[in-house]
Amino acid sequence: MKNYLVVGGSMGIGAGIVEQLCDNNNVIVLSRTAPVAHANVRHIAFDVTTDDASELSLPDQIDGMAYCPGTINLKPFRSLKPDDFINDFNVNVMGAVNILKAIMRPLKQSDGLASVVLFSTVAVNQGMPFHTSVASAKGAVEGLTRSLAAEWAPNIRVNCVAPSLTDTPLAEKLLSNDDKKSSAGQRHPLKRVGEVSDIAAAATYLLSDQSSWVTGQVFPVDGGMSTLRV
Repeated sequence: MKNYLVVGGSMGIGAGIVEQLCDNNNVIVLSRTAPVAHANVRHIAFDVTTDDASELSLPDQIDGMAYCPGTINLKPFRSLKPDDFINDFNVNVMGAVNILKAIMRPLKQSDGLASVVLFSTVAVNQGMPFHTSVASAKGAVEGLTRSLAAEWAPNIRVNCVAPSLTDTPLAEKLLSNDDKKSSAGQRHPLKRVGEVSDIAAAATYLLSDQSSWVTGQVFPVDGGMSTLRV
């Protein structure tokens, strides 16, 4: 059994990843709230904006990590304050950096090829109004992905999943009724918004040995929004 770390694994996409991994692996979840109980899952209370990952008691060997915390702070640029940009950067980028620094040695101890999965957004590639703060932070995540993949090769793979709007608790205000969900879905070539299982499956693939020749990539999982015009 492999050891996986899922940061933000108590809800949304993170919880979906935990569910897909836990049957055949040991999974540690770092999150502010406890996840749904599963066999082979251990929870450690952790806040990515305030806690120091170097103080965590983690296994000597970690085979993969998914960093799932994110933000959806959609406002006109004129309404955003500098603190909005700082908060988005802290959650999406510095939180990931904090974890990555703490697990460098355990990742190198993996018996196989360890894997890291980070998360971006379709708004980095596409350019969308009201996304300046979150897209700026997620753009930095994509830069971190590629640079770290180059630096940590050939022993550790680093990839990034870039979803479009997905039906998670984080997006609750945007998808709060059937009309909003239908309208959002119609903006995608596949005519629906993403489901947790769609994104979790992509992340689980990137964590697995099936993707052993994949690193430094940003994977769009967005219903075709970033590339298709239909």
